[in-house]
Amino acid sequence: MKPILVASAGLALYLVWRSLSWPLIHDAPLMHYVAWLITQGAVPYRDVFDMNLPGVYLVHVAVIKTLGEGSVAWRLFDLGWLAATAAALWGFCRRMGDDWSGLGAALLFILYHLAGGAWRAGQRDFLLALLLVLAAWGVARSWETGETLVPLAWGGLAAGAGIMIKPHVAAFWLACAPIVILGASRARRSAVAAVAVWTGAGLAVPVLVLGWLAMRGGLGAFADITTGYVLPLYSRVGGEPIWQVMRWHAYGWQIWICLVALALLGAAQRIPAPYGIRRALAVLGAVYGGWHFTSQGKGWEYHLYPLAVFLCVLGSMALAPASRATASRWNVAPGLSRAASLAVLVTVVAFLGLKGVDAADAPWIAAKERRVSALVRDLEPLVGPGGTVQVMDVTEGGIHALLRLHLREPTRFLYDFHFFHDEGDPRIQALRAEFSRGLETRPPVAVVIFRDTWRRAGYARLEALPAVTRLLQTDYRLAVEGDGYRIYAQRSRS
Repeated sequence: MKPILVASAGLALYLVWRSLSWPLIHDAPLMHYVAWLITQGAVPYRDVFDMNLPGVYLVHVAVIKTLGEGSVAWRLFDLGWLAATAAALWGFCRRMGDDWSGLGAALLFILYHLAGGAWRAGQRDFLLALLLVLAAWGVARSWETGETLVPLAWGGLAAGAGIMIKPHVAAFWLACAPIVILGASRARRSAVAAVAVWTGAGLAVPVLVLGWLAMRGGLGAFADITTGYVLPLYSRVGGEPIWQVMRWHAYGWQIWICLVALALLGAAQRIPAPYGIRRALAVLGAVYGGWHFTSQGKGWEYHLYPLAVFLCVLGSMALAPASRATASRWNVAPGLSRAASLAVLVTVVAFLGLKGVDAADAPWIAAKERRVSALVRDLEPLVGPGGTVQVMDVTEGGIHALLRLHLREPTRFLYDFHFFHDEGDPRIQALRAEFSRGLETRPPVAVVIFRDTWRRAGYARLEALPAVTRLLQTDYRLAVEGDGYRIYAQRSRS
């Protein structure tokens, strides 16, 4: 196994080197832009209509205030978080096998992340991987040592931080509570005290973050968006069959078949006492990870991170040396189990390598970066000091251009996809009306409309917004026909 892991480490270093030039792209500039608006005094949700939780914004605020807004800063953050996740995986897994099997889990996850390409850097679900492993580790240490204060405190804090990035993490946090109770009873400690620590630590970060939001004046708007849009409407957007969506993931089926196979081989191994609880937590995490992906219903590849990280944990047990863990609980021949594990490991590393090389310089990433730069050049001479620009886009580069130019929008709408689903619902009609009023009462210097956008592509989608169409016809002119976008500039009032 050691030669395979050494080769995997070499591949990981190669992919790290190839990733150093990755640009800030796709989703990350959107959250950077919200973070920049917050630093300029904007109130989340009241001044920015978005579906993400405030913890996401605080992560990006921390990055831009400490490292900067550019691509190099984002690479440093992404690689630093990846290194921390790999270290946590090694620490969590090594007790179930040895240092090499722990290293195997860390390398698998490093390869999985780097194979995704630039658009997956710093994704919200990627950030969860570290927090979920730390949460499971805290529960495991409490079970193994009988200590109910320190490990449950930092494990609960990690889970609570995850909840403020994706609320789905609350399911994993709650699912761990029975294990916390059993662990305390097993150690003859107070189960009530253990649950109190786990609950209190888990609630600490949400209370602090929501308290910050309340002080900024955005808590009411956050509640309105959550209850009036996210839960009843946005949560149902997508809904494509997951098995159909996954076929668009490069080498998706091959990689996931291998990861699941390696996890199953690992789950069948004997674990040295008293570390078997870690396997139980990894299985729980994998079940949660599958639910985390399917419950969101979008089929987006980065939603698979929680499942991937716990499959790496389970797979590490199949890589443990024969003297520690490779004798199967069901008396499968250790030699056969070992050979199968190594074969699957080689196969998944090969597919991750192919995916990583293919994604390292993805043409669509380069094309999007060129589009952002072109839009910046086109907007710069049109917009003077204090001018605003409204973008109708999602991830094609419009918000990224505003971030580079430090331009604000006249409305609170970052994206336009909100207007093109559940169109008969009065709540969507109200959002459309708010958008039209905002453009009329605070006319921007320019309006940028992207052709390709999520939910409804094409410029003809403006026909569903007649007030906006009339405004463009009477008060604006087509100034630029760009690569997949149009810029409408305000007509001269002279």
